Amino acid sequence: MMCPSETSMAIQEINPPKEPRPPHPLHQIAESPTHKLLLKQWLKEEDLIARRIALKETRIDATRKEITQLYCFFFLFHSTLLLLLYSAAARDPKAACRRSWIPTAISLVCSLAIIWAVRYKTDVESHIEKLLRREKEDGKLLLKCVEELKKKGVEFDLLKEVDALRRAKSLRVETKEASKWSARDFVTLFFVAASCMVLGLTRVVLCN
Repeated sequence: MMCPSETSMAIQEINPPKEPRPPHPLHQIAESPTHKLLLKQWLKEEDLIARRIALKETRIDATRKEITQLYCFFFLFHSTLLLLLYSAAARDPKAACRRSWIPTAISLVCSLAIIWAVRYKTDVESHIEKLLRREKEDGKLLLKCVEELKKKGVEFDLLKEVDALRRAKSLRVETKEASKWSARDFVTLFFVAASCMVLGLTRVVLCN
């Protein structure tokens, strides 16, 4: 007959005691004030980056609408001007030809103003797009660090990981465009060519 001590030892051999599971990384973070504070700061910064991204995307959309309006105004203005000049030349061809410098000067000034406005707006759009790309890159880096912190818990090396995040931001190099000509340059050349064509049409309509 087995004694109680031998019986308990036999039961322990059959069912060995389970080792305690390590706490979940999120529980570890909740118990560590430093890691908890860092996670809160990163989540707050992540939310701020998302808001800035949404704001910049809204600004880009608004700028593109303004550029489209300038395109429409350019063609609408010159179409209306040519129609008015044609009707004036039909009534009095000689007087219209003598005063052709007036509509020509008006057309030239308006064309230059619209070309400058389009160029300015496209530069603004390009600048906001660069800032938007930078914000998205910062958001990706921060998201990666937050995921690592949630996965590792207290094993997350604060100094090492924060240093790596700062280095990644400081060493980020802007990618330069390979082509010397950009879409903005082609748009400017197109409007310059269109303005010259309108000036030629103005002279033809008034004097021929």
